[in-house]
Amino acid sequence: MTGKDSIYATEQAVKDFTFDANVVEVFPDMIQRSVPGYATIVSTMGKLAGTYAQSNSNLYDLGCSLGAVTLSMRRNIDKENCHIIAVDNSQPMVERCQLHLKGFKSDVPVSVTLGDINEIEISNASVVAMNFTLQFIPPENRKAVLEKIYQGLKPGGVLLLSEKIRGENGTKDNLLIDLHHDFKRHNGYSELEISQKRTAIENVMRTDSLSTHITRLEDIGFNQTQVWYQCFNFCSMVAIK
Repeated sequence: MTGKDSIYATEQAVKDFTFDANVVEVFPDMIQRSVPGYATIVSTMGKLAGTYAQSNSNLYDLGCSLGAVTLSMRRNIDKENCHIIAVDNSQPMVERCQLHLKGFKSDVPVSVTLGDINEIEISNASVVAMNFTLQFIPPENRKAVLEKIYQGLKPGGVLLLSEKIRGENGTKDNLLIDLHHDFKRHNGYSELEISQKRTAIENVMRTDSLSTHITRLEDIGFNQTQVWYQCFNFCSMVAIK
């Protein structure tokens, strides 16, 4: 059972956001009320994984949290001898993810690993998913992580990347931020919650513009990148090797 997100409902000395046990308990509610179209993103990432999965290959869910994308991928894979490797650096997330996966039977094996995405090896991969994960990696490390993913992908393999993005200039960014805050208000978050959450996350989640993402992927070698979803300052794209 998970509860309603009220972590920032009372005035407090706000600390940097972490994916700790308190967040784990309310994460499904938090993500649904904070990310527009989250269910669509997760289900479509699973369908894309099913389309691009190759027999005898690995599929990675980097920053797997509670395993939503892992479960979505597993439901859609029909190729032989595929193995999903789900990775997160939060012990509470990994433990809860393992429990969630046990609730669904499948012939597709999954390994859930506690680890640092900056350090894990990517090999024999046909699909790598990063669902709102890259934004939590220090900007100076992002290209190296993506280069490692590119090198570990098989020809024809894909990176499925969802990110909160920054507008191309101040005016555009403020528009996206205002629309997102209205979305959160509509979903029951108070002004205090919105303000305190923004303070908590501003030092740990530094967003890139969409053009920065696409240019970086092209520079690394991905020859086709397509944005398939965007709502306000949240987008999801597929990059093909």
